Amino acid sequence: MLGTPCLLWLLAVTFSLGPRAQPLAPRDLEEEGDETSQPPLPVVPCDYDRCRHLQVPCLELQRAGPTACLCPGLSSPAQPPDPPRLGEVQVVAEAGRAVVRWCAPFSPVHQYWLLLSEGSGAPQKGPPLNSTVRRAELKGLKSGGTYVVCVVAANAAGESSVSGAGGEGGLDGAGGPVLGPCGRLAVPPRPLTLLHAAVGVGAALALLSCSALCWHFCLRDRWGCPRRAAARL
Repeated sequence: MLGTPCLLWLLAVTFSLGPRAQPLAPRDLEEEGDETSQPPLPVVPCDYDRCRHLQVPCLELQRAGPTACLCPGLSSPAQPPDPPRLGEVQVVAEAGRAVVRWCAPFSPVHQYWLLLSEGSGAPQKGPPLNSTVRRAELKGLKSGGTYVVCVVAANAAGESSVSGAGGEGGLDGAGGPVLGPCGRLAVPPRPLTLLHAAVGVGAALALLSCSALCWHFCLRDRWGCPRRAAARL
């Protein structure tokens, strides 16, 4: 019977020495609630411009960015890409070249190339360009020539159409950009060519004037002056 009070006393001492659970203060509850109820970060569009030259693909920007971003929707890779949009065409008549710019379609693209035709001739295909390129240079253009230039996009499923090769799209009659993969390109005459033409026309007129004067005076010396002959009579 003496052991029972001792056992109860030991149990009471043990529980009194153990750690006591402290209630959470209101401040601690607020901090814990803030950690668990933080709103998600807003998702913003990726820094992707489909008309920018040497533009990194949007999927790579999405993986490399510190936060999530949105890429524009693309068509299925099992379908040929939509036609690109031809943009500004800058002609340098003195050098016989032109710089062509375009915008990528909303489709997966593996490579681009240009098609150039003069008049009713067959189009000539340029070298392939990788999917980051949005600008290319045309060389060897004839002074005063008229061409049709088209941009073609391709992937594993095929290539885009060039239905605007007849002049629809690319550049309108006023020289402004419109939607379409093709456009007409007119190379103005070079300034030196105009100068040479002006000098040639001037020389031809001077030669004709000299010939007319010589012919007139030669006839006058040979046949005499009609007015003087009439006065003598």
